[in-house]
This record gives sequence, structure tokens and C-alpha cells, in this order.
Amino acid sequence: MNGVMKLNSLGSLKFGLAIPANFWNHSQDTQVQLVADIAASQFEHIYMADHVSFRDGSGTDGFVEVAALSAMHPHIGVMISVYLLPLRHPLPVARQLATMHKIAPGRMMLGVGIGGDDRHEVEVCGVDPRTRGALTNESLGIIRQLMGGGKVNRSGGFFELTDAQIKPVVGDGIPIIVGGRSDAALDRAAEYGDGWIGVWCSPQRYAQALTKVAQGASACGRENVKWLHGYQPWVGVADSAEEARALVAKAMEIFYKVPFEKFERYVPYGTPDEVAAQLNPYVDAGCRLMNLKVVAANDAEEVRGGAAIRQHMLNHFAQTSTS
Repeated sequence: MNGVMKLNSLGSLKFGLAIPANFWNHSQDTQVQLVADIAASQFEHIYMADHVSFRDGSGTDGFVEVAALSAMHPHIGVMISVYLLPLRHPLPVARQLATMHKIAPGRMMLGVGIGGDDRHEVEVCGVDPRTRGALTNESLGIIRQLMGGGKVNRSGGFFELTDAQIKPVVGDGIPIIVGGRSDAALDRAAEYGDGWIGVWCSPQRYAQALTKVAQGASACGRENVKWLHGYQPWVGVADSAEEARALVAKAMEIFYKVPFEKFERYVPYGTPDEVAAQLNPYVDAGCRLMNLKVVAANDAEEVRGGAAIRQHMLNHFAQTSTS
């Protein structure tokens, strides 16, 4: 059995779908129906981004959204991917996690990132962009301790804490998945995460990253982590590659304020089977959490397109796992 097949034999393949582009512009009844449609399409979770003041002041609070979405369906999971942790104090973040664990037990995952695509967003929150990595590491250490139920005392770093404690205890009830493209992000995932979630990278780089995470975790004495590594692509879906490219290019240029050509190399587009074929190599490399940001003609098509991609990829996963 070769290395790819060994990877495919480990664990199941889970799928998340970003909330549709115009979700919050719909009536509440339509929102609830869209969530029901996503659940009926057998996605394990819905995910959303998090920004305080991105580019032109845009953004959305990830915790507010997951709380609202979790109330729209009794079973589907929710995920923030990724939450800009260095822009917040770790104690209230731990409280938010404990609250989500109470109102939606076993249904939440937290993706963590350090931001930086918009330097001003970091600065306007009073954070020095040069320290955001070290600040995030310290925050994750504190949050892990608080989730375990112990009292945290800390001084001499970014935070001064005396007998800080959070109840109810979360324990390992909310997986923390660390995002980021740098080696520092991989080291962060190795030391503090339950997995790493990649973006804008080749399957080859993805496989190399997972090896580095495993090596780093071993060096930290973390030998028995039940890893949940992910990948989070934007994808365009339509009846033709040309139409799909136009849709996803427009959406990404509006959001990121940069030309689509900067991203195109890592953005699959086309029919659902064509998109799935471009994403399968990440699964072969060890991805077990595929978060799809689908751009299509409308919200309903985004759900249908995502569901079709999911099924094509599951078929590939089943075939390679049993070969």
C-alpha cells in the first residue's frame, strides 16, 4: 500500500459550506430553509469568516453568526474559519467558547488565524502587526488552559492574569484548527491545534505542511493528536468553466480588492465534477476537512453546486481508500 492510500485509510472526510453570499439579506424563513437545505445535502457544518474592519470597514463577527446559525437547525455543525484571535483578549474568547459549548454541544469548531491581509485592520484594533503571531500563541495557550477548567495565572507576556477561570469546562469539546500559510502557522498548529487548515497552496505544499505539523507536534510531546487537517478554497461553479470563472473572479475581486489573477492558480472553477477533480489531490495528501466557499449564480445554486462537488469527492475518497 502506498503513502497516499495509507493517508486515505485514516478517518472520514468531512465537508463544510460557507454561508451563501446573500444569506443575511433573505427573510428569516428563507435563511432557515437554506440552512435546512445545507443540512439535507449532508454537509457536516456551515462555516463563516470573521473580520472586524476589513479593507473598507467590512466584516462580520464570527461568534455572533455561529450562535445565530446554530439556532436555525438542531443538528448541523458551525465553524468560524478563521477567527482573528490576536484582535481579542483570550479570556472573553474562552467564555464565548464555553457558551457555544452549552448552547450547541458538540457542534462547533474554531478556526484560528492571525490576520494580516489588511494591516490596518490589525492596527486599528490596537495591535502591532509585528507581534500578532506571538500574541496568538500566548492566547491559544491561555485558552487551552481555560477550556480545561483550571485557573490561569500569567505575567510578563502580553496578558496579566490572576486566577482566571471559565466554567462550564469545555475540555476537548471544541476542536481548534489553526490556519495560515507560513511555517510559523504550522508550528502553531503543531503545538496548540487539533489540525491545520490551508489555503492558497498546491497539493504538494499541502502534503509537506502536514509532515511539518506532525514533526512539530512530536517535538512538543504531542504524539496522540486525532488530527483534523483541512483545506478552504473558493470555487466557481456553473455549466461551463468560462461562466464559472467570471462568477468567482467577480466575487473575489469585490471581497479582496485585488485582481483575480493573483488567486486564479489556486481557485478551481467549472462544473462540479471538474472542481472536484481539482480538489481531490488535497484529499489524497491528507485533507479530512474540506471547507467550500462556492460562488454560483445564486444562493440555491451555491448549495446545489457544493453538494455535487461533495458527492464527487466522496466517490473519489471511497475508491482510493479501498484500492
